[in-house]
Amino acid sequence: MYRFLLSRQWVILTLLALALVPVMTELGFWQLHRHQARVAHNEATAASLAADPVPVAELTGTARPPADEDRYRPVTATGTYDSAHEVVVRRRTAADGREIGYFVLTPLVREDGSAVLVNRGWVPAPGDQTTYPEVPKAPGGTVTVTGRLLPDETTASTGIKVRGGLPDRQVMLINSEQRAREIGRPVLHGYLELTGTRPQPPAGRLAQQIPEPDHSGVGAHLAYAVQWWLFTAAVPVGWVVLVRRELRDRARAARDGDGPSAGTAGRAPALAAGAPGTAD
Repeated sequence: MYRFLLSRQWVILTLLALALVPVMTELGFWQLHRHQARVAHNEATAASLAADPVPVAELTGTARPPADEDRYRPVTATGTYDSAHEVVVRRRTAADGREIGYFVLTPLVREDGSAVLVNRGWVPAPGDQTTYPEVPKAPGGTVTVTGRLLPDETTASTGIKVRGGLPDRQVMLINSEQRAREIGRPVLHGYLELTGTRPQPPAGRLAQQIPEPDHSGVGAHLAYAVQWWLFTAAVPVGWVVLVRRELRDRARAARDGDGPSAGTAGRAPALAAGAPGTAD
Protein backbone atom coordinates (compact mmCIF):
# COMPACT_ATOMS: atom_id res chain seq x y z
CA MET A 1 0.00 0.00 0.00
CA TYR A 2 2.81 2.39 0.86
CA ARG A 3 5.38 0.97 -1.52
CA PHE A 4 5.19 4.21 -3.54
CA LEU A 5 7.10 5.88 -0.67
CA LEU A 6 10.18 4.02 -1.89
CA SER A 7 10.02 5.69 -5.29
CA ARG A 8 12.75 8.20 -6.15
CA GLN A 9 10.40 11.18 -6.01
CA TRP A 10 9.00 10.28 -2.60
CA VAL A 11 12.39 9.48 -1.12
CA ILE A 12 13.67 12.89 -2.24
CA LEU A 13 10.60 14.65 -0.87
CA THR A 14 10.84 12.84 2.48
CA LEU A 15 14.55 13.62 2.85
CA LEU A 16 13.88 17.26 1.99
CA ALA A 17 11.16 17.43 4.66
CA LEU A 18 13.47 15.82 7.23
CA ALA A 19 16.18 18.38 6.43
CA LEU A 20 13.84 21.37 6.55
CA VAL A 21 12.40 20.62 9.99
CA PRO A 22 15.61 21.08 12.04
CA VAL A 23 16.82 23.96 9.88
CA MET A 24 13.61 25.97 10.29
CA THR A 25 13.41 25.07 13.98
CA GLU A 26 16.92 26.47 14.48
CA LEU A 27 16.04 29.61 12.52
CA GLY A 28 13.10 30.13 14.86
CA PHE A 29 15.33 29.89 17.93
CA TRP A 30 17.85 32.25 16.28
CA GLN A 31 15.14 34.88 15.91
CA LEU A 32 13.96 34.23 19.48
CA HIS A 33 17.48 34.79 20.80
CA ARG A 34 17.70 38.04 18.84
CA HIS A 35 14.42 39.13 20.42
CA GLN A 36 15.70 38.27 23.89
CA ALA A 37 18.97 40.13 23.26
CA ARG A 38 17.04 43.21 22.12
CA VAL A 39 14.82 43.12 25.21
CA ALA A 40 17.88 42.77 27.47
CA HIS A 41 19.59 45.67 25.68
CA ASN A 42 16.51 47.87 26.10
CA GLU A 43 16.27 47.03 29.79
CA ALA A 44 19.96 47.77 30.36
CA THR A 45 19.68 51.07 28.47
CA ALA A 46 16.60 52.11 30.45
CA ALA A 47 18.33 51.26 33.74
CA SER A 48 21.42 53.30 32.78
CA LEU A 49 19.38 56.32 31.72
CA ALA A 50 17.36 56.24 34.95
CA ALA A 51 20.41 56.05 37.23
CA ASP A 52 21.50 59.03 39.30
CA PRO A 53 24.43 61.03 37.87
CA VAL A 54 27.88 60.28 39.27
CA PRO A 55 31.22 62.05 38.72
CA VAL A 56 32.69 60.94 35.41
CA ALA A 57 35.97 59.87 37.01
CA GLU A 58 34.13 57.11 38.90
CA LEU A 59 33.32 55.30 35.62
CA THR A 60 36.24 56.09 33.32
CA GLY A 61 39.77 57.43 33.36
CA THR A 62 42.83 58.12 31.27
CA ALA A 63 43.94 54.49 31.63
CA ARG A 64 40.62 52.63 31.71
CA PRO A 65 37.63 52.83 29.36
CA PRO A 66 34.04 52.85 30.63
CA ALA A 67 32.47 49.43 31.17
CA ASP A 68 29.81 48.16 28.79
CA GLU A 69 27.16 48.29 31.51
CA ASP A 70 27.86 52.01 32.02
CA ARG A 71 26.87 52.99 28.49
CA TYR A 72 24.41 55.93 28.66
CA ARG A 73 24.99 56.33 32.41
CA PRO A 74 24.47 59.97 33.48
CA VAL A 75 27.71 61.53 34.69
CA THR A 76 28.91 64.97 35.71
CA ALA A 77 32.15 66.83 35.08
CA THR A 78 33.40 70.25 36.15
CA GLY A 79 35.98 72.33 34.31
CA THR A 80 36.54 74.91 31.60
CA TYR A 81 35.98 74.38 27.90
CA ASP A 82 39.07 74.33 25.67
CA SER A 83 37.54 76.00 22.61
CA ALA A 84 40.92 76.23 20.90
CA HIS A 85 40.88 72.46 20.42
CA GLU A 86 37.22 72.19 19.53
CA VAL A 87 36.42 70.09 16.43
CA VAL A 88 33.34 69.01 14.57
CA VAL A 89 32.48 65.39 13.73
CA ARG A 90 31.44 64.95 10.12
CA ARG A 91 28.35 63.28 8.63
CA ARG A 92 26.14 63.13 11.68
CA THR A 93 22.36 63.10 11.54
CA ALA A 94 19.99 65.59 13.14
CA ALA A 95 17.45 64.43 15.72
CA ASP A 96 14.75 64.07 13.06
CA GLY A 97 17.06 61.88 10.96
CA ARG A 98 16.50 63.98 7.85
CA GLU A 99 19.54 66.25 7.68
CA ILE A 100 23.27 65.56 7.74
CA GLY A 101 25.49 67.90 9.69
CA TYR A 102 28.11 67.88 12.44
CA PHE A 103 28.50 67.08 16.13
CA VAL A 104 30.36 69.76 18.10
CA LEU A 105 33.11 68.13 20.17
CA THR A 106 34.79 70.29 22.80
CA PRO A 107 37.30 69.19 25.47
CA LEU A 108 36.37 70.13 29.02
CA VAL A 109 39.58 70.60 31.04
CA ARG A 110 39.21 69.46 34.63
CA GLU A 111 41.02 70.75 37.71
CA ASP A 112 43.69 68.02 37.54
CA GLY A 113 44.62 69.01 33.98
CA SER A 114 42.97 66.06 32.26
CA ALA A 115 40.13 66.59 29.82
CA VAL A 116 36.88 64.88 29.01
CA LEU A 117 35.34 65.15 25.55
CA VAL A 118 31.88 66.68 25.46
CA ASN A 119 29.58 66.28 22.48
CA ARG A 120 27.72 69.59 22.80
CA GLY A 121 25.16 68.71 20.13
CA TRP A 122 24.37 68.91 16.44
CA VAL A 123 24.73 71.79 13.99
CA PRO A 124 23.75 71.90 10.28
CA ALA A 125 26.40 71.67 7.60
CA PRO A 126 27.15 74.73 5.47
CA GLY A 127 26.82 74.51 1.71
CA ASP A 128 30.56 73.98 1.40
CA GLN A 129 31.58 71.00 3.56
CA THR A 130 35.20 72.08 3.52
CA THR A 131 34.23 75.17 5.54
CA TYR A 132 34.05 75.04 9.31
CA PRO A 133 30.36 75.34 10.26
CA GLU A 134 28.83 78.02 12.41
CA VAL A 135 29.08 76.65 15.93
CA PRO A 136 27.54 78.06 19.14
CA LYS A 137 30.31 79.34 21.34
CA ALA A 138 31.12 77.20 24.37
CA PRO A 139 30.33 78.82 27.73
CA GLY A 140 33.28 80.58 29.33
CA GLY A 141 34.53 80.11 32.87
CA THR A 142 34.02 77.09 35.07
CA VAL A 143 30.96 75.00 34.28
CA THR A 144 29.51 71.73 35.47
CA VAL A 145 28.10 69.57 32.72
CA THR A 146 25.85 66.54 32.85
CA GLY A 147 25.81 64.01 30.05
CA ARG A 148 25.36 60.42 28.97
CA LEU A 149 28.63 58.47 29.07
CA LEU A 150 29.53 56.65 25.86
CA PRO A 151 32.60 54.63 24.81
CA ASP A 152 35.06 55.82 22.19
CA GLU A 153 34.02 55.38 18.59
CA THR A 154 36.18 53.18 16.41
CA THR A 155 36.03 52.05 12.81
CA ALA A 156 35.04 48.57 14.01
CA SER A 157 32.22 49.77 16.27
CA THR A 158 30.72 52.31 13.87
CA GLY A 159 31.59 51.04 10.40
CA ILE A 160 32.81 54.54 9.55
CA LYS A 161 35.94 54.58 7.44
CA VAL A 162 38.48 57.17 8.47
CA ARG A 163 40.09 58.91 5.53
CA GLY A 164 42.88 61.42 5.33
CA GLY A 165 42.84 64.91 3.91
CA LEU A 166 39.95 66.18 6.04
CA PRO A 167 39.42 69.93 6.36
CA ASP A 168 40.97 71.65 9.35
CA ARG A 169 39.26 70.93 12.71
CA GLN A 170 37.05 68.18 11.28
CA VAL A 171 37.15 64.52 12.33
CA MET A 172 35.23 61.37 11.45
CA LEU A 173 35.14 59.65 14.87
CA ILE A 174 34.83 60.64 18.51
CA ASN A 175 37.91 58.99 19.95
CA SER A 176 39.67 60.08 23.13
CA GLU A 177 43.08 58.66 22.18
CA GLN A 178 43.11 60.53 18.87
CA ARG A 179 42.06 63.77 20.53
CA ALA A 180 44.64 63.35 23.33
CA ARG A 181 47.42 63.29 20.72
CA GLU A 182 46.04 66.44 19.11
CA ILE A 183 45.50 68.55 22.21
CA GLY A 184 48.61 67.41 24.09
CA ARG A 185 47.01 66.51 27.40
CA PRO A 186 45.54 63.33 28.96
CA VAL A 187 41.93 62.69 28.01
CA LEU A 188 39.48 60.41 29.81
CA HIS A 189 38.32 57.45 27.73
CA GLY A 190 34.89 57.78 26.17
CA TYR A 191 32.89 60.98 25.90
CA LEU A 192 29.77 62.73 27.17
CA GLU A 193 26.59 63.47 25.23
CA LEU A 194 25.64 66.78 26.79
CA THR A 195 22.25 66.96 28.52
CA GLY A 196 22.72 69.92 30.86
CA THR A 197 25.07 72.74 31.90
CA ARG A 198 25.37 74.83 35.05
CA PRO A 199 25.26 77.74 34.82
CA GLN A 200 22.80 77.43 31.95
CA PRO A 201 23.98 79.32 28.83
CA PRO A 202 21.53 81.36 26.74
CA ALA A 203 19.37 79.33 24.37
CA GLY A 204 21.04 80.88 21.33
CA ARG A 205 24.38 79.44 22.42
CA LEU A 206 23.23 75.84 22.44
CA ALA A 207 23.66 73.30 19.68
CA GLN A 208 20.74 70.98 18.95
CA GLN A 209 20.71 68.52 21.82
CA ILE A 210 21.02 64.81 21.03
CA PRO A 211 17.94 62.84 22.12
CA GLU A 212 18.34 59.84 24.37
CA PRO A 213 18.48 56.50 22.57
CA ASP A 214 15.24 54.73 21.70
CA HIS A 215 14.87 51.77 24.01
CA SER A 216 11.21 50.95 23.47
CA GLY A 217 11.15 48.96 20.24
CA VAL A 218 11.86 45.23 20.11
CA GLY A 219 11.56 44.72 16.37
CA ALA A 220 9.81 41.84 14.64
CA HIS A 221 12.16 39.05 15.74
CA LEU A 222 9.56 37.31 17.90
CA ALA A 223 7.06 37.32 15.04
CA TYR A 224 9.72 35.89 12.72
CA ALA A 225 10.44 33.14 15.25
CA VAL A 226 6.76 32.17 15.37
CA GLN A 227 6.62 32.18 11.55
CA TRP A 228 9.59 29.81 11.29
CA TRP A 229 8.03 27.43 13.80
CA LEU A 230 4.72 27.52 11.92
CA PHE A 231 6.63 26.65 8.76
CA THR A 232 8.29 23.81 10.68
CA ALA A 233 4.92 22.42 11.76
CA ALA A 234 3.58 22.76 8.21
CA VAL A 235 6.25 20.47 6.76
CA PRO A 236 5.08 17.16 8.35
CA VAL A 237 1.45 18.19 7.96
CA GLY A 238 2.03 18.86 4.28
CA TRP A 239 3.87 15.55 3.89
CA VAL A 240 0.92 13.65 5.40
CA VAL A 241 -1.54 15.54 3.17
CA LEU A 242 0.45 14.55 0.09
CA VAL A 243 0.64 10.91 1.18
CA ARG A 244 -3.12 10.78 1.78
CA ARG A 245 -3.79 12.37 -1.60
CA GLU A 246 -1.52 9.84 -3.28
CA LEU A 247 -3.34 6.98 -1.54
CA ARG A 248 -6.69 8.41 -2.56
CA ASP A 249 -5.62 8.78 -6.20
CA ARG A 250 -4.30 5.22 -6.28
CA ALA A 251 -7.50 3.84 -4.72
CA ARG A 252 -9.59 5.71 -7.29
CA ALA A 253 -7.45 4.33 -10.11
CA ALA A 254 -7.87 0.81 -8.74
CA ARG A 255 -11.65 1.17 -8.55
CA ASP A 256 -11.78 2.39 -12.12
CA GLY A 257 -9.86 -0.73 -13.17
CA ASP A 258 -7.06 1.25 -14.76
CA GLY A 259 -4.24 -0.55 -12.95
CA PRO A 260 -1.50 0.94 -10.86
CA SER A 261 0.04 2.86 -13.77
CA ALA A 262 -3.12 4.66 -14.82
CA GLY A 263 -4.61 7.91 -13.59
CA THR A 264 -2.48 9.58 -10.95
CA ALA A 265 -1.03 6.40 -9.39
CA GLY A 266 2.72 6.63 -9.19
CA ARG A 267 2.64 10.36 -9.80
CA ALA A 268 5.47 12.31 -8.09
CA PRO A 269 4.21 14.29 -5.09
CA ALA A 270 3.67 17.97 -5.72
CA LEU A 271 6.20 20.14 -3.97
CA ALA A 272 3.86 23.09 -4.25
CA ALA A 273 0.06 22.98 -4.09
CA GLY A 274 -1.40 22.05 -7.44
CA ALA A 275 2.02 21.40 -9.07
CA PRO A 276 1.98 18.45 -11.52
CA GLY A 277 4.11 15.38 -10.77
CA THR A 278 6.36 13.27 -12.93
CA ALA A 279 5.58 9.63 -13.71
CA ASP A 280 7.86 7.18 -11.96
